[in-house]
Amino acid sequence: MSRFYGSIQGTKGEATRCGDSKNGIHGHVRGWNLGGMVRMFVNEHGEDVCRIWVTSGSQGGGEHFLGEFTEESLKLLKKVTK
Repeated sequence: MSRFYGSIQGTKGEATRCGDSKNGIHGHVRGWNLGGMVRMFVNEHGEDVCRIWVTSGSQGGGEHFLGEFTEESLKLLKKVTK
């Protein structure tokens, strides 16, 4: 069983990929000038970690880190948004 699972839908249908605890999973969806990138992995405490960036898309030019989230930070976000 995989620790991580990703899916993407395009004009040719859906594609899925699995990631494990050792290697994690990574995805980058992009247009010409704007994109979004996500990396999931397991940290040294055994927690799932999600890192998110906004990128310059296929043209390149850089990425902007938006944040890192764990299960614990998700619980805190839920408390704040109630």
